Amino acid sequence: MQVSVEQTSELNRKMTVQISEEALQEKVDARLKSLKNEVKIDGFRPGKIPLSVITKRYGEKVRGEIAGELVQSSYYEALQEQELRPVNMPHIHPIEQESGIGYTAEFEIYPEISLEGIKAIEAKRPMSTIEPTDFDEMVEKLRHHKISWDLIERRSENNDRVTIHFSGTSEGEDFTSGKVENFEVELGKNQMIPGFEEQLLNLEAGENKSFELTFPETYAANPKLNAKLANFEIEVVKVEAPKLPDVNEAFVTEYGIESGDIEAFYKDVRANMDNELQRALSGELKESVLDALYDNLKITLPKALIDQELSALMKPYIEAMEKQGQKPEEMDLPRDIFEERAKKRVGLGLILAEIIQENNISVDKEKLRSTIQDLSQSYDTPDEALAWYYEDEKRLDEVKQMVLEEQTVEWLTGQMQMSDDEPQKFHELVSKRIQKQQQRG
Repeated sequence: MQVSVEQTSELNRKMTVQISEEALQEKVDARLKSLKNEVKIDGFRPGKIPLSVITKRYGEKVRGEIAGELVQSSYYEALQEQELRPVNMPHIHPIEQESGIGYTAEFEIYPEISLEGIKAIEAKRPMSTIEPTDFDEMVEKLRHHKISWDLIERRSENNDRVTIHFSGTSEGEDFTSGKVENFEVELGKNQMIPGFEEQLLNLEAGENKSFELTFPETYAANPKLNAKLANFEIEVVKVEAPKLPDVNEAFVTEYGIESGDIEAFYKDVRANMDNELQRALSGELKESVLDALYDNLKITLPKALIDQELSALMKPYIEAMEKQGQKPEEMDLPRDIFEERAKKRVGLGLILAEIIQENNISVDKEKLRSTIQDLSQSYDTPDEALAWYYEDEKRLDEVKQMVLEEQTVEWLTGQMQMSDDEPQKFHELVSKRIQKQQQRG
């Protein structure tokens, strides 16, 4: 076997492989001889068929089978010989020739990654504490979770809940698929696109209203509406005012404090806030470290991996649009709004894999166990959840990958130039983390 490799770009390779007629014919002859005891031909006893007869009948077919097998096996042998690590499946092109086998294989390889600059990279360590006002705000938030609504006859105000029927069109297209009925909007929550909730102020049941709004430049729920002007038609069904519960025995019982002890409720709230703070700080630290890593360690990214990541990022949106009745061929999702995110995920994945391999970072079994225990506590039956994680190898691998990434971030914080960031307010920090998680889907 003869192998030559041409570098067509930084990561693209064109590998030419030649297999001699002698090597090919040797395997063809061996396969034909093995058929003597396998095939049946009228007029001949089993095992007594002349090789010339078998060759005449099966020679061309066997040669084709052997050629295909040799292309596959020689490709992987050639990769090992040339010490190449392809990213994607190759594009194989046969070479026409009188004897033997020849073909070219075109593919991308993984980039070379240097970790020499890690110690000079600077990153910020997020800071935050829980203040008494944060605790009070959290209790108020929990009261709002148990809010009740009183039907009222006055005009709508901020913090009211307005139930509406509505429809929306943009550039002549109905993007709501008819009328959306009995849709509830809490005014002041900013759950709708900018300006929508303001249009629902000072209205009463039975009123109709038309208004125009422009969608945000990036509208994840339906990217086809990005930055587009839309017309909305609404009908107010009812207006309701909020009624907050008192913090009493009945209230805290609803939050799992069976004794009804209000002090026990407050302790539980504080403990949950402490846990939430640690998760938020951990998430922000990870993001700070990985952002700095990606911005400073520049590598060439394989196009094949970017395309794979783009497909994965776009899949949920395509599925959601299909549920709305759109056909795949009619969809025109803009690739550019996903591309930078795809590049970042690919780049960080390659860099972290190199760090893990070069520094022999492996999953800490104790950390894995404690992580699964923490995850299990969020379920109603923690013991069953714990068993659920361990009984499925795929689920366990997902947690292992998460733990391995956390350990790698810990390693990086010990290598990089870390400094404390400006302190953030507890609720702002937590809200920011939730918003980022929602944006990532």
